[in-house]
Amino acid sequence: QVQLVESGGGLVQAGGSLRLSCAASGRTFSSYTLSWFRQAPGKEREFVAAITWSGGSISYADSVKGRFTISRDNAKNTVYLQMNSLKPEDTAVYYCAATPYQSGLTTHLLYHYWGPGTQVTVSS
Repeated sequence: QVQLVESGGGLVQAGGSLRLSCAASGRTFSSYTLSWFRQAPGKEREFVAAITWSGGSISYADSVKGRFTISRDNAKNTVYLQMNSLKPEDTAVYYCAATPYQSGLTTHLLYHYWGPGTQVTVSS
């Protein structure tokens, strides 16, 4: 199975940057798509970005496109989310998730494994 733990969340001012990391463990880690979701208070869990095991397919939510970059280092069993030009509306708990699928990645229903989340707060 795959186990995920996020880190790197914190408080940052608007326009600033933050990099989240998700450490994954499990024998089949490299075969899984890894994604980031976020959830703000009172809102649905929202897709942020996804990257397939090979890195050959990357997807972003329109709201973060051009500002966020997802990457993975399979040798380190880690996926990253580099967040630049942060806005107050980016404030949320960010979750790392894993799925064996390589398409239809924006729905949380496809994901079998989730990390506990890390808080990102962007001040205006």
